[in-house]
Order: sequence, then structure tokens, then C-alpha cells
Amino acid sequence: MVRNLLLSGITVLCLAFLFIPGLTQDVGNQTLAASNDDVVKRGEYLTVIGACHDCHTPKKMGPKGPELDMTLALSGHRSNLKLPDVPAGVIGPDKWGAIGNNDFTAWAGPWGVSFAMNLTPDEETGMGTWNEAMFLKAMRTGKHLWEGRDILPPMPWPYMAQATDADLKAIFAYLQSIKPIKNAVPDPIPPAADK
Repeated sequence: MVRNLLLSGITVLCLAFLFIPGLTQDVGNQTLAASNDDVVKRGEYLTVIGACHDCHTPKKMGPKGPELDMTLALSGHRSNLKLPDVPAGVIGPDKWGAIGNNDFTAWAGPWGVSFAMNLTPDEETGMGTWNEAMFLKAMRTGKHLWEGRDILPPMPWPYMAQATDADLKAIFAYLQSIKPIKNAVPDPIPPAADK
């Protein structure tokens, strides 16, 4: 008797989940929303410990030198920032390997001059038109826009390529969740010999 009541109860519950669409849909959406929040939080954590702000967030001068300007978080090298010329003879095999500008969003080395990309979801100047697959491919291949020129130093894409798909997807989810900032980062400048 108890067994029959138990089986009847289980059957009624299963039928309720099958035939009351709102019941399963609401439960599913709540689970998805909580899961997405967790993914974004994980992506934020990975972005912080991965030091993405060091190059991709412009700085402002504070009492102890450059400080992150979080109003411009992850928006890359400022399009209106004029760089001084790289001093001749500073970079070379027996000299410095690279030098950075005063907010560390531009770097000069044997590869020329590279600029930190706008990682915000701005559709014109950032990653707003990217999808998850494009981001993963760029991080795995080291190709800008996942199939173009090489991603230049100091971007540590070979290390990023070692991340799990889940971690790269979390980073992408976080980057897509932040405030879009319009900032057209300049194209890289090739080495003097390549000009």
C-alpha cells in the first residue's frame, strides 16, 4: 500500500513537470541565471589574478606613481595618448628587451610598438561583436581577431592558451558583462627596419 502511494506520488510529480511548462522553465531559468552569475564572477577573478588590468586598464598618476583608472577599466591604450619616440639604441640583444609607456598600455620591443587592446564590449572599438568561439580561438592561436596578425608581446597568450575552455569562457563572459567604453586603440607600429 505504501509502495503504491509512493509510486503514485512520483508519477504525479513527473507528470506535473512534463505538462506544466512554467514549472520546469522557471526552475531551469533560475538555475541558468545563478550559473551565469557564477561564471561571470569566476571570469572577474581570473581577470584580476591574470593581471589583465596591468596592461589593459589605463593609469592615472597618484602619490606613488601610476594607479589603475577604473573608470576606464580594460579599455586599452587611450586613442588620444601621444607617445614619445623610442630612444635609439635602448632596445637590443645587449640592451633592454622592451620598454613601456608611463601607464603600461604601450610597449616597444624588437617587434615594434604594441598597444593594449580595448577588451570592453563596445561594438565599434572593443570586443562587442566577438563571440565566445572567436575569443577562444584568439587565445589558443595567438592571432588577433582569431585569424589575423600575431598577438604581440607583452600579451601572454601562450600562457592563456593553457587555460581550460571553462576558464576562457568565464573570462569572456566577464568581459562581455563590463561597461562598454568607446576607445579606438591604434594599430601596432612595426619595427623601424620593417617600415
